[in-house]
Amino acid sequence: MTTLDVDSIYGLAPGHRLQFEEAQQAWVVLYPEGMVKLNESASDILRRCDGKATLSTIVTDLEQTYDQVELRDDVIGLVSAALDQGWLKKR
Repeated sequence: MTTLDVDSIYGLAPGHRLQFEEAQQAWVVLYPEGMVKLNESASDILRRCDGKATLSTIVTDLEQTYDQVELRDDVIGLVSAALDQGWLKKR
């Protein structure tokens, strides 16, 4: 698992696209080798990885949006997995 810096900024890797697929009724990550269907929480996290917001800002935004606390570990886990899969890149 990739070690993350919460003050870093992450965005989609070149050749990857995030979009809503009507046929799937879900957000997906599209890339040259295929497609990954995302669940609601994964899509909420990855849509915020826009290459502008820090990871700590994303965590704060999600905690406020969902009136939840302690989402940091879940967000870091998903972003780390997305980096390992090559979907995201550190900016």
